[in-house]
Amino acid sequence: MKPIRVFVGFDSREAVAYHTFCQSVLEKASAPVSFVPLAANTLAKVYDRTTPHDGSNAFTYSRFLVPFLCGFDGWALFADGDMVCNADICDLFSLADASKAVSVVKHDYKTKHPVKYLGAPNPDYEKKNWSSLILWNCGHPANEALTPQMVSTMQGKYLHRFMWLKDEHIGALPRTWNWLTSEYVKHSAAIHHQTIGSPAFRDYADCDHAELWHAAFLRAVHAEGEDPVEMARRAKERAWQ
Repeated sequence: MKPIRVFVGFDSREAVAYHTFCQSVLEKASAPVSFVPLAANTLAKVYDRTTPHDGSNAFTYSRFLVPFLCGFDGWALFADGDMVCNADICDLFSLADASKAVSVVKHDYKTKHPVKYLGAPNPDYEKKNWSSLILWNCGHPANEALTPQMVSTMQGKYLHRFMWLKDEHIGALPRTWNWLTSEYVKHSAAIHHQTIGSPAFRDYADCDHAELWHAAFLRAVHAEGEDPVEMARRAKERAWQ
């Protein structure tokens, strides 16, 4: 059995989000999972766009390298780091459609929040948040266009609007697999996406479904016989010494 491949956006400004998301996936998964953090420092020799020019996070463009990193073969998932998984990730892979180059949740909304975490602007645009979770058919011929050179040079709107693909090559996933908390009404979902700001940030510590994120975080830093809240406090104190 080959592990399912999950590429996760990693930004050092909210590293805890990556680890919390991975924790939530592992807890529910019914098959082996292989995680790959899309950390800018690890990709510096792959392409030359490790510092975003028109994006809000460090993995704005690297998500489009997933087919290349997989040797243009098999299936893989990309997910933003600011998510919590509440269901078996294998159920998402079961929705794979070999006729599609990608499958995404096709959001159609206007944001309620013109500014998001760390003061970043949050404008509306076509296909907004479609690329925040992508089920990649890495071996689809259309994805061979996504070379490191192409990802390094193309405009963000070209990539995030999937303009290298024909419309019929973009599959649709149920919205429950990328539920935009604080944008959509509060509702249970397979994946809650804290797109406005991770509860790791004080300003969003009490946003919709934040309790699920905090619970996953505490389990991620759990050690038998230790209070995870106290462990987190001690870690914070040591970090500032």
